[in-house]
Amino acid sequence: MNKASHLKGIGLKATGPRLRILDLFENSNERHLSAEDVYKKLLSEDADIGLATIYRVLTQFEQAGILVRHHFESGKAVYELNEGGHHDHMVCYRCGKVTEFFDPQIEELQNRIAAQHGFTIQEHSLYLYGECSDCAGTAPKTYKR
Repeated sequence: MNKASHLKGIGLKATGPRLRILDLFENSNERHLSAEDVYKKLLSEDADIGLATIYRVLTQFEQAGILVRHHFESGKAVYELNEGGHHDHMVCYRCGKVTEFFDPQIEELQNRIAAQHGFTIQEHSLYLYGECSDCAGTAPKTYKR
């Protein structure tokens, strides 16, 4: 199914801005983009799409289930394509790099802990914050005694 048909199938008109933004998410090397990231990328492609339109389209795509929104420690929302599979995230608190991962042992442990407490998990998100390998060691560390 082409993009225009997909958008029409979920009740959204296939406008130029929607198609450009969807194409950006599908073809970007970066999987997690903020509205500002989308705006900068579209500007670099000489696309005349305003920031307000980008926010509106991102919200529509989230409501339609095309995108998933995350709020990492940066304080701004980032979006990624909803590809249906569950995964967790590691976020570098220095550069903002996001690394996705999936570990069946972690998933099983979470389910086992929940069951021990009489709890059934409906959905969850796991975010680990630290330093990526690119940032580790780039600034002097101070140690307390």
